[in-house]
Amino acid sequence: MSAESTGSSRGRRKLSKSGNATMHELNITPLMDLVMVLLVIFMITTPQLSNDLDLSLPSGKAPQQKPKEKPKLHYVDVDASGALKLNLQTVTLAELPKLFAALKQAEADPSVVVRGADNVNYQHIVGVIDLLQQADITKVGLATGVQP
Repeated sequence: MSAESTGSSRGRRKLSKSGNATMHELNITPLMDLVMVLLVIFMITTPQLSNDLDLSLPSGKAPQQKPKEKPKLHYVDVDASGALKLNLQTVTLAELPKLFAALKQAEADPSVVVRGADNVNYQHIVGVIDLLQQADITKVGLATGVQP
């Protein structure tokens, strides 16, 4: 007798009456491999599909820039004796608040440079800066060095 007809099923498949081998168990290993591959593909592609970030990418052309105009500067000169000049016109300390108010009305944000002589009493310059602050002129510079 052969091993097939003895009923020994060790390591062998059972044969039907016709002699064809039948499988009593379904092999799901290839199916699980396919499911895992699809799961990984969906996990990788799904975050890129729901990208809600709005980007504004630059174009290849350089932006056209408006030529910048030099700001108009107003100069307040204080000499050693305390005499004041606004844009090279002699003024008094009492006239400065009215002139600063007129500057503020003429320009939205005027720029003023305070220039003092080398040996000027600093209190005169502080007085001019206080008047600029009262007139709400915020662009104030202090010039040093040689004056024109």
